Amino acid sequence: MLIFNHSSFLTFTLMGIPGLESQHLWLSLPFSFMSLAILIGNGAILFLVATEPTFHSPMYLLLALLMVADLISTLALLPKLLCLFLFNNRDIAANACFTQMFFIHGTSVVRSALLVAMAFDCFVAVCEPLRYNTILSHSLVGRLGLLALAKGVILILPMPLLLQRLTFCHMIIPHTYCDHMAVVKMACGHTRPNCIYGLFVILLVMGLDLLLIGFSCGLILQSVVRLNSRDATCKALNTCSAHFFVTLVTYVPALFSSLTHCIGHNVPPHAHVLLANLYLLLPSALNPIIYGIKMKEIRHKVAKCLCRGSA
Repeated sequence: MLIFNHSSFLTFTLMGIPGLESQHLWLSLPFSFMSLAILIGNGAILFLVATEPTFHSPMYLLLALLMVADLISTLALLPKLLCLFLFNNRDIAANACFTQMFFIHGTSVVRSALLVAMAFDCFVAVCEPLRYNTILSHSLVGRLGLLALAKGVILILPMPLLLQRLTFCHMIIPHTYCDHMAVVKMACGHTRPNCIYGLFVILLVMGLDLLLIGFSCGLILQSVVRLNSRDATCKALNTCSAHFFVTLVTYVPALFSSLTHCIGHNVPPHAHVLLANLYLLLPSALNPIIYGIKMKEIRHKVAKCLCRGSA
């Protein structure tokens, strides 16, 4: 058995989607369209928030931070994925692999933390509307953004560091990107600390963040039930509807992906890999559409820009 060490000189080989290697060229088409939609949609919202003073409220600033996290995650994943699908370029240096892992998993943690901050924003908007600007100041939004960034760095940085201590018996990763657990399975020797830490991060991020989001949603619903006016109830629900849909789009594919790893032993390998890609890309592609549909300010501004461009 060959044993590889010194990660600085290692090169991994990404298999792509196991069992569907002959379809990689065709699969590149939906992934290319999805990447284009992510770049255009997220870029457009970022441009609006940056250039329009009316979009400098806490809600839109948090939305802009979410768009930045989505773009970074996409740029960390798609270039290598498309090179693999289009040009069969499978090799990736170990340090590049660990760097990709850090940015992909790190932005996932940041995205989850920002969704918690946006749930808090909805709670204040519905339950404390008169104190909204006092509670959610621009400085607090900045601190929430830094806290989300710190959470992503602190939780994910140990993953590549723990991997660098390992020796590797296999170099072909049955995946389209350097997923943490996929790389851990390539190692020989004592990998239990890596597995335990990976499980700890999943439980902490998904468990705690979903609990906080669920708690804020419960308080919002409790407040909405007490409203006597139908118009006020509709306005309150509309305020949080976009965030509710984005939370579903973000966590449902992630939960399915995690469940297939934990209990889906009979799930085909290509289904594992496709789900792992979808839970990263689908929220980034759908978030701008959801916010564009549910937030009339964004919808009206985009329509105005399109009419001005066609004039």
